[in-house]
Amino acid sequence: MLWIVDADWDDTEHTDAIVYLLDSYASDPMGGNELLSPYVKDNLINELSKRDTAHVVLAFDEETPVGLMVCFEGFSTFVCKPLLNIHDVIVHKDHRGKGIATAMFAYIEDKARQMGCCKLTLEVLSENKVAQGLYTKCGFAGYELKPETGHALFWQKKLD
Repeated sequence: MLWIVDADWDDTEHTDAIVYLLDSYASDPMGGNELLSPYVKDNLINELSKRDTAHVVLAFDEETPVGLMVCFEGFSTFVCKPLLNIHDVIVHKDHRGKGIATAMFAYIEDKARQMGCCKLTLEVLSENKVAQGLYTKCGFAGYELKPETGHALFWQKKLD
């Protein structure tokens, strides 16, 4: 039986599940194909738990952790309301295709509505067609303010 819950920082079953699921995804080609560093494994929970704007959702099949969604609150200046950015969506490779991600999206959408958010946002790799299909099914689309100004691009500048 699938159940979804907000992560509890004081529950070692939850904190272990977060690191386990993130590490399993990091080793996937779409996650970078590398395990998490020892530093990340040792510090992730402490650092995430310090952020009041972090919302972490876990999915369990009975007692087995099978899904993880990490979100951060943001703010839309154009609407003057909060938004929720879905930073990570992870379903363990052995449990994909069972509706787990769809259930987590329904859960986080309900949570965002309760928070008064105006929208959910996320990023996806251009070659991750499976994820794009899921996101489209869940009602997501590429961002554009107006068609004549084009669609948004996600850029980065590393500060290492």
